Amino acid sequence: MEDLIKDKLNTIEESHGFKILYACETGSRAWGFPSPDSDYDVRFIYVQDFDWYLSLRSPKDSFEEPINDELDITGWEFRKALGLLWKSNVPLLERIQSPIIYKVDQRFLDEMNALSLDYFSPIAVMHHYLSMSMKYYDGCKEGVEVKLKKYFYAIRTAIAGAWVREKLSIPPIEMHKMLGIVDEPVRNKIHQLIALKAEKNEDYKHPREPLIDDFLHETISKNEEVAKDLPAAKGDMEKLDDFYRKIVKGVKA
Repeated sequence: MEDLIKDKLNTIEESHGFKILYACETGSRAWGFPSPDSDYDVRFIYVQDFDWYLSLRSPKDSFEEPINDELDITGWEFRKALGLLWKSNVPLLERIQSPIIYKVDQRFLDEMNALSLDYFSPIAVMHHYLSMSMKYYDGCKEGVEVKLKKYFYAIRTAIAGAWVREKLSIPPIEMHKMLGIVDEPVRNKIHQLIALKAEKNEDYKHPREPLIDDFLHETISKNEEVAKDLPAAKGDMEKLDDFYRKIVKGVKA
């Protein structure tokens, strides 16, 4: 599949005339808890030819093209990506940390990660994860069984919120890197569920886990208590402008 993805990315570049600066895996494969039938969710950032940036029009700044039921590939144009970085957009902050990379301009990625520290907004990121964890946890409360996939979505976003609350830093995309802030009994149970999910398809339903339910309720409640009082980002737009000009001028060269 990796070879197929790289071939598809090369074909997309050639047929659309832009340059992919970075392409990675997102979703459960990047988070660290895939199922055997998990889709491949590929996301990329691309830069257009120089004349594209000189137009008075507002041309399309994203790429979507269906591949098949197993593989999904979409992209954001570079300027759009920087606008999202300015807003401390969580999907972008996660993507630039992905452990599964299919194509990369390493200097571009290093600078994106460095800039992300300047534009990280604890309050914005917390509200994203809080909203998602509440939504997913609500979907886990009915019945004696719950889709394990949905359980993990609630667990990951709740822990990411706790990471922001406790550390005031960008949560790692890989969930195992956040588990140090979780009490040992819950951490052990999560590891057990990760091993189980690796063997079960995405439609698998799992008996409710009282330990996990209690953890989710307590963690989400604590996140909600502090969400509105967290600080915002203090980044300077000029740094993004400088980076933007450097990349676009590099296309012309």
